[in-house]
Amino acid sequence: MAAPRGAVLDVGVDTSTVAPVRRQRRVGGLFVASVIWIALVALGAIFADLLPIPSPTDMDMLGKRALPSAEHWLGNDVLGRDVFSRLIYGGRISLTVGLLAPVLGVTIGGALGLLAGYFRGRLETFITGGVDVLLAFPPLVFALAVTAYLGQSIANITLVIGVLGIPAFTRVARAVTLSLSEREFVTAARALGATHSRIILRELLPNVALPLVAFFLLGVAVTIVVEGALSFLGLGVPPPAPSWGSMIGEGRESLDIAPWLAFLPALFMFLTVLAFNVVGDTLRALTDPRPGAL
Repeated sequence: MAAPRGAVLDVGVDTSTVAPVRRQRRVGGLFVASVIWIALVALGAIFADLLPIPSPTDMDMLGKRALPSAEHWLGNDVLGRDVFSRLIYGGRISLTVGLLAPVLGVTIGGALGLLAGYFRGRLETFITGGVDVLLAFPPLVFALAVTAYLGQSIANITLVIGVLGIPAFTRVARAVTLSLSEREFVTAARALGATHSRIILRELLPNVALPLVAFFLLGVAVTIVVEGALSFLGLGVPPPAPSWGSMIGEGRESLDIAPWLAFLPALFMFLTVLAFNVVGDTLRALTDPRPGAL
């Protein structure tokens, strides 16, 4: 016999005890592989002096473009220098610039974004106007001007890329602060008589820091690419110091007879940038409060 229309069938399930399904946020195998690759590159860069590898600047003119062997695992470059050793030491420069430049950007840009998003008004107009001016300035011209005046060194390259990264971090911090400044916990802190500095440091900063950390890792990936591009153009760390970008530039002259001299540093840069992007995207999704973000 058919049940009346609109009636609810009793199938013997107590719906009061059915718990809501929650989506667990998990990291995948690609994230784990990315962390392992970053750890290997970082450990190699830190302990390069202790590894049983040749000096990256020692030249063997009789072994130019030598193929991989037991003595030289990845062969030699156009000047007879060990390619594997130069890749390891090149990672030291790339990671140094890639980590320090975003630190400069996130420190200054994060502070400016917090102040602009919290106080609003003329201060916000002044900060966003300065950010727009910096974004409009050609980055390559800025890099050329600084390196021509101060010289080519790790510190100067880090300064250039760090300053160029300030606008992006400022915008991220400002956007997050705008979304949090009117939340209940900030309103409650104001009602209790908390000072502006206490609200910024105790209430807003811990919540803004999580998105900034995720964006920081993405900034590291971008910085490594920028440093490689500057080195490729001859604006990076001067020789004989190895850099992945300069190794690509040196290897392009031998693409027809020794293509691995350009492809190997390009591969190392690609994998490192991809690893930082994967880790940054995963952490951004994990810290996203919206359901189903990952």
